[in-house]
Amino acid sequence: MSNISWQTLVDAAGLGAIYALMAVGIGLVFGVLRLVNFAYGQLIMAGAFALAVAAELGWPVWAGILLCFGVVIALSLVMEWVVFRPLRTQAPAVMLVATFAVAFLMQSVALLWFGAFGKIAVSLAWLNRPIAIGPVDIRAITIVAIVVAFLCLLALVLLLGRTTVGLHMRAAAMDFRTARALGVRANRVITAAVLISGALAAIVAVMLTVQNPLVNANFALRDTIIVLAGVVVGGMGRLSSATFGGFAIGFVSGFLGGALPTSQSQYLPSLLFGLVIVVLLIRPGGLFTRGRGSVERV
Repeated sequence: MSNISWQTLVDAAGLGAIYALMAVGIGLVFGVLRLVNFAYGQLIMAGAFALAVAAELGWPVWAGILLCFGVVIALSLVMEWVVFRPLRTQAPAVMLVATFAVAFLMQSVALLWFGAFGKIAVSLAWLNRPIAIGPVDIRAITIVAIVVAFLCLLALVLLLGRTTVGLHMRAAAMDFRTARALGVRANRVITAAVLISGALAAIVAVMLTVQNPLVNANFALRDTIIVLAGVVVGGMGRLSSATFGGFAIGFVSGFLGGALPTSQSQYLPSLLFGLVIVVLLIRPGGLFTRGRGSVERV
């Protein structure tokens, strides 16, 4: 454990912030549709490929980021209109299998389109440069990730608590049938949740691309699996607990990755998911939930 340092802790907090945003995106869709979207990682992959293509074409950074947002949000809406909406009245297992199918379809399309080696996105590589803060060299992307995550979560809290759409989303998450009977428009609420989730996926795509500029068909797949585990560990019953779970598993992953010697880094997944199993055995309802979890979803 000699590798533990302030640098390790700061990098772990940055990774936790990125994973918290992913957890929010997954938790929003689950709160409204009661659906775990396993294709969320492929949305992030699509955004990363958009950044790589923009960099290859010589586009400015802002244009690449706009393309990333446009691609991810467009794919999110297509996924909702073509897959989720027609299957909304079916059994949860049917929709779950549909998300798996969408994920593998998008992964296969990326593999056929961009090849096994993928592309390299270098337009935002300068964010990996260290910034000296006292004795600690902190990468710019770590600071950006923490600040952006905080601002996004704050904006989401204000949206859910201060706007009509946000209140409708909270009502639908608690009891969709009752909310719909009281006048909440289901399609509007679900579309809003999907749009916000897609925007968060685009933000995550930008930040993950900075940390890993090599984009291929498996991009963000491992991160999505870890975040899904974190959402379950935190507690899927509430958006706040799922967010804390995403941050916690990201922080632990970054901490263990920095603390373990390079020669033992292959043990990181085993340690991480071993901890997940222990936590679920002790707190099956979620680490950040009270008792067996509350009824409120968002």
